[in-house]
Amino acid sequence: MEILRHITIGQYIPGNSIIHRLDPRIKIVMLILMIVFLFTIKKFMGYIIFIFFVGFIIALAHISIRFVLRSLKPILFLILLTFILNIFMSPGDTVLWKWSFWEIKKEGLELGIQMSLRIVLLIILSSLLTFTTSPIELTDGIEYLLGPLGIFGFPAHELAMMMTIALRFIPTLMEETEKIIKAQLARGADFQSGGIVKRVKNLIPIFVPLFISAFRRADDLALAMESRCYRGGKYRTRMKELRITVRDFLACCVMFLVVFLVEYVEFFVW
Repeated sequence: MEILRHITIGQYIPGNSIIHRLDPRIKIVMLILMIVFLFTIKKFMGYIIFIFFVGFIIALAHISIRFVLRSLKPILFLILLTFILNIFMSPGDTVLWKWSFWEIKKEGLELGIQMSLRIVLLIILSSLLTFTTSPIELTDGIEYLLGPLGIFGFPAHELAMMMTIALRFIPTLMEETEKIIKAQLARGADFQSGGIVKRVKNLIPIFVPLFISAFRRADDLALAMESRCYRGGKYRTRMKELRITVRDFLACCVMFLVVFLVEYVEFFVW
């Protein structure tokens, strides 16, 4: 249960860095483009350049690297499983190690490292978006990007609001879960002993109050929104309008420069 305190997805770290001040629409689009580009990298030199670029973003955001790496702890099992499956199940010709019917091939080892790096960088990039973008800015950015779909009757504002609320309440629910676990442990609950069936049954005292608390919070949020005359995206105004500045264009130029550098190194140098 210690893993719950290491979940940082959805948290926002207030700040005034250049990354914080970027337009949320630009940050969302850049995140999507970088994730797509991440899955096109084939050479390790390309991954090294990309890792340095991500480290540069973290430094500009003035966020502790230790805090960023905390977001990886809940998925360490997934990263390890991905690595093991790739090194033992990928086809190849160059055998590096063999014992009985187990064998590690060079191609499988390279693919395992690449897939693990992709997952790590994917989580870090996604976490950086929520670390440096407030829930209101994130909602406005998603709504603007989905706005053109409104001509087809697509509820852009409502979808953006739901996505942002879901992200925002992840840390809150994790904190609530940790409190419930501590309360149940103080009452003598045992979540570690027994078989799988017994452990699943032991989780019922956690899930029941957690669901009750989640529904209560959702009801309170709905009541608060209604009391403030919230009526969705129709006739809604904003205190701060989003504007794309020179800073946003420079950020896009830097990203495309890194993409060009990686492609150049992969195809012409390495």
